[in-house]
Amino acid sequence: MMSTLIAPSILAADFANLQKDCEIVNKSEADWFHLDVMDGVFVPNISFGMPVIKAIAKHATKTLDTHLMIVDPDRYIKTFADLGVNVLTVHYEACTHLHRTLQAIKAEGMQAGVAINPHTNVSLLEDTLMDIDLVCVMSVNPGFGGQSFIENTYNKVRNLKKMINDLGAPTKIEIDGGVTDKNAAQLVEAGADVLVAGSYVFGSKDPVATIAGLKSITS
Repeated sequence: MMSTLIAPSILAADFANLQKDCEIVNKSEADWFHLDVMDGVFVPNISFGMPVIKAIAKHATKTLDTHLMIVDPDRYIKTFADLGVNVLTVHYEACTHLHRTLQAIKAEGMQAGVAINPHTNVSLLEDTLMDIDLVCVMSVNPGFGGQSFIENTYNKVRNLKKMINDLGAPTKIEIDGGVTDKNAAQLVEAGADVLVAGSYVFGSKDPVATIAGLKSITS
């Protein structure tokens, strides 16, 4: 059984010292960089865009897992591929033609992810699950860091894992929002494969040790 992947969210990093924080993730036991792109339309906040991702890609030595919290993500699929993104996740709620969007992501050589908001039922993914490499289950409402974890997430993950197993899909389950050492083990037990952690990692005194702690809890 593959150990759980840890993906520190760069949204919580020190933007005045982004290279330093990228190097922290590089030397840590983290597996992925998680990059949150917000447009101020799909979610209230604006985070960062292509120039920052280009800068991160220069220093990152691990998988770039990019989560688009934007409307009409199809416009930018090729751009993110050209920036070196490995996993591109779009929101179910932002895609009118989800299957077409997934195929476009794969055509650019990236893994295709779908994020679902806390109110979105996992059953809505059943018809596209075989085409989805990663489902990002939002365990907070998207758009802000530092929110409290929504407890119903455990049930959603169990239901989604059952769907994946029943269909024999290759899909990983990622949890984004409020992940700490207090819920990591329970999330993995429910079926999570990837844990995103932002404030918990970069708000700690020793991010490398914090990442190692999450890794030890979930391995």
